Amino acid sequence: MKNINIKSAIISASIVWTLAVIAFVASYLVPIMSDPDLQANWVLSIALIPSALIGAHIYYRKGHKTNGFVLGVFMFLVAMLLDALITVPVLIMPHGGNHISFFTDPGFWLIGVELVSVVAAYWQIEKAVKSTKLAKA
Repeated sequence: MKNINIKSAIISASIVWTLAVIAFVASYLVPIMSDPDLQANWVLSIALIPSALIGAHIYYRKGHKTNGFVLGVFMFLVAMLLDALITVPVLIMPHGGNHISFFTDPGFWLIGVELVSVVAAYWQIEKAVKSTKLAKA
């Protein structure tokens, strides 16, 4: 396992976080469910899959060899920092929430597990595809 490229990982994590926040906020604009907060969390959990795949692809396309689990955890930590600095003060606090309620919500941690899992799965699939291509060559 090679060390993580901090700059590329932060850029990738920021892209994932931005796409996820856009999906979360946009879900409030199209009321489908009676509970808009539950709807936003569902939309976020669905939108996070392609967002995390895009972020992982952006990171790994430069040839980095970082373990996918390590990258996923790092990306989640960057997202947590961005949530603490931007999401909670701008989107959560005006509606009566706070940092404690945001970071102790089990849904937050499930989404974190999802992010780490998708990035790790992407890495595993990339490794398998590359080894198959090398075996055929």
